[in-house]
Amino acid sequence: MPTSDGYGQGVQYPVLSDAPNIELAFQTAVHSLASRSVMRFANANERSAVLKGQFAPVPGMVTYLIAEDRYYARMKDGSWQPLTPEPWKPLTLKSGFVAESGSPGYRVMNGLVHLRGRIARTGNGRFTTGTEWTIANLPAAVRPSTWSYWVTPVEIGASIYFSQTKFEASTGDITVVVPPGQTSTTNGLHWTGLDGCSYSL
Repeated sequence: MPTSDGYGQGVQYPVLSDAPNIELAFQTAVHSLASRSVMRFANANERSAVLKGQFAPVPGMVTYLIAEDRYYARMKDGSWQPLTPEPWKPLTLKSGFVAESGSPGYRVMNGLVHLRGRIARTGNGRFTTGTEWTIANLPAAVRPSTWSYWVTPVEIGASIYFSQTKFEASTGDITVVVPPGQTSTTNGLHWTGLDGCSYSL
């Protein structure tokens, strides 16, 4: 009857009283060690193709995807969460809006979605106060389950320097509202920023 390692990790090895079967003895030890090591795969598709059936992933497993150059951990909810930051991905901007600076985008890190960048109206337009502007959209994979709200910056105009930005969980839309007030006709309110906005998945 095999016994387990002294570290409590469930790695089994044969004892002298076991019936001689070198293939089974090595197979049990190798499978146990491999599942507890950092497993390497070309990409997520290869990982899914290999880790199934009796070798299905379990919570606590760690994998490295070569194509992404990134480590992932298997969670209790069945998801793979990155242990290293994902690359920034560009936001899908709505018609009438362009990137002003900072490469508007998002990335996932340890179960948190982070946003960045400044977004402007096209044609040098302004964010008219008291108006709700839908500026961008996020894909379903990175949408929270509930609505999220932030206080975000805008280019100063008519003594206004902040806005309310909200994320609509049902659609993935990001909207901005500049507080009601006088809209400058000469300066400011050309852009809004998303730096510092984050939420958990």
